[in-house]
Amino acid sequence: MLDREGFRPNVGIILLNANNEVWWGKRVREHSWQFPQGGIKYGETPEQAMYRELEEEIGLRQEHVRIVGRTRDWLRYEVPDHFIKREVRGHYRGQKQIWFLLRMVARDNDVNLRLTDHPEFDAWRWHDYWVPLDVVIEFKRDVYQRALQELSRFITWPANGERRHSSRYLRQPHERRAQGGNGNGGNKAVANGGNASKAVAAASKAIADAAGSSKMVLAQQGITRKE
Repeated sequence: MLDREGFRPNVGIILLNANNEVWWGKRVREHSWQFPQGGIKYGETPEQAMYRELEEEIGLRQEHVRIVGRTRDWLRYEVPDHFIKREVRGHYRGQKQIWFLLRMVARDNDVNLRLTDHPEFDAWRWHDYWVPLDVVIEFKRDVYQRALQELSRFITWPANGERRHSSRYLRQPHERRAQGGNGNGGNKAVANGGNASKAVAAASKAIADAAGSSKMVLAQQGITRKE
């Protein structure tokens, strides 16, 4: 189901825990990380699609979460031609998304990555709200930045300065490097000068650190990726 401009309606999900950390999933057999997302089926509202995708991708149901907020309008990203199936090139341009901010009211062990035969993720963890965009596939980074910035207004941040300006942690569009700054631990991919390869190396180290973290939950092996 495409609109007249060639964008498929879609929902994105940012799931918070009690510490305002976000649910961060590793794509099956890839080194990229992302939030849950999925298409809106014909006849569905964005909210209905969000609950369906939440259950299909991470095994949580409506009673496990509370809606905190959503984006005011669609956020769009275009998909490069080499990621698009040949038969739909020229018609399909990308995704237009409504993003939801949810608060998880269930337990961590209620998450189930293997609910379907074609799971999207093979690992997950809780991450600081301002995620490192260098580990997100490039054509989605601008939408991630806009969604996080818009939805951050719904969050009550601690008075001790725990909230930081997002541009210190989010990669700016069309820039090789973000503004420098020191993070609060090894999980933030913060740019502080140099070339782009250093940012990628820092992001790779963040993934490696995450793999050893007790907060990461690994799924069983033998998963096939959902197309």
